[in-house]
Amino acid sequence: MTGPEIDEEPVRRLAALLHETGLDEIEYAEGDRRIRVARHRRPADRAPAPAEPGPGAAAEEARPGAPAFDPANTVAAPMVGTVYVAPEPGAAPFVRPGDTVSEGDTLLLIEAMKTFNPVRAPRAGRVARVLVADSVPVEYGEALIVLE
Repeated sequence: MTGPEIDEEPVRRLAALLHETGLDEIEYAEGDRRIRVARHRRPADRAPAPAEPGPGAAAEEARPGAPAFDPANTVAAPMVGTVYVAPEPGAAPFVRPGDTVSEGDTLLLIEAMKTFNPVRAPRAGRVARVLVADSVPVEYGEALIVLE
């Protein structure tokens, strides 16, 4: 007995999109037909690319020669989704570099599956750097903010 025949063209197009965008996974659904393409990379290949801030982005620009941050001081993405640095378009960001935060303060939001999930400060501190721009996709474990 053989399984259902697979139309390779949409799979190849999704795989090309993965390569083009640098994503690790993509899923497409049409009616009851669902196609998921994923690639598994070694941890060394998963280093996050620097975010390119867009207009009005709160991401601090990387400066040549700027000291590297300690990964222990970073707030990482708890899920895959789209990051938002403000509660709504045009509003002031939740935090800016130099702001002091208390444990539990909302630092930003991650939208996943049409739900906005707050990312909260794990401890009190000062925001040293915001490493992501508004409205960009983030991966699980990606560094978002550096707290001092």
